[in-house]
Amino acid sequence: MALLEPLSLAGRRVAFTTPQTDAGGGGYGGRLQDILRQRGAHPLPVPTIAIRPQDPDRLRPFVLPGALDPFAALAFTSRSGISAFSRALQSSPAQHPLSDAASALPFTVAALGSDADLLDGVFLSRLCRDVSGRIFVLVPDVPTPAGLVEALGPGSGRRVLCPVPDVVGLHEPPVVPGFLAGLETAGWVAVRAPVYTTCWAGPRCAEALVAPDAAAPDAIVFTSTAEVEGLLKGLDAAGWSWPRLRARWPGMVVAAHGPVTADGVRRLGIEVDVVSSRFSSFHGVLDALAANFLLQK
Repeated sequence: MALLEPLSLAGRRVAFTTPQTDAGGGGYGGRLQDILRQRGAHPLPVPTIAIRPQDPDRLRPFVLPGALDPFAALAFTSRSGISAFSRALQSSPAQHPLSDAASALPFTVAALGSDADLLDGVFLSRLCRDVSGRIFVLVPDVPTPAGLVEALGPGSGRRVLCPVPDVVGLHEPPVVPGFLAGLETAGWVAVRAPVYTTCWAGPRCAEALVAPDAAAPDAIVFTSTAEVEGLLKGLDAAGWSWPRLRARWPGMVVAAHGPVTADGVRRLGIEVDVVSSRFSSFHGVLDALAANFLLQK
């Protein structure tokens, strides 16, 4: 069967507030920018939050030999969490925080959607010397924290380590607290491990949208609630507001990467025009955005 060509965004100027780097040195923003270019769009990076590495001393207890033995699972809710944990594993002189004893129970490593691509053989081999038969990689059908809780199933009092961010200078979005609460309701003992820091990108983060010579964007894409709060703070620092920005660019389409992000955007007072129904990767929101432009013709 021939693969369908992705819907084009040729000539469209698309702003996005995704951070440019993650805690492992890669970045959601770079990936989204590459995909936009592949579709013929003109990307406009407007990163409103930044991802910073955590103090290595705070991560060391989780990567010592045998440190994961009390746990039945390791559950990631973001690509940044995987990258940060991977860096901690690489920097640890004594790897294999998970014992490979033959009598040990299977250990689950879970991640959402395309984030699971980072759970490759190299990552898993740093967790445990004998990966075969010991580690099970879980990717839920529904790539949301709630979908991850459902896929993990009943905890029955078992412990799950959850590498998540510290949020500094912003309100913590309800996603992570809701995820931890969901695990507890399902019978897990959820242990929060702060592996990176999410912070505001600073008072000049909105300049690309409010500068006098800025070109009109056809769309703006939000991939997390924190990005929206960061943008609103940036607009305020520049003497602007969201209504003023909308008045300047009345044709700008607001797109959200999945329903969880869309709900967060609306809670902050911004109407959402496009929501992706497929949100395991950025292709879903860009397909939805391209389809919206086709309908406008």
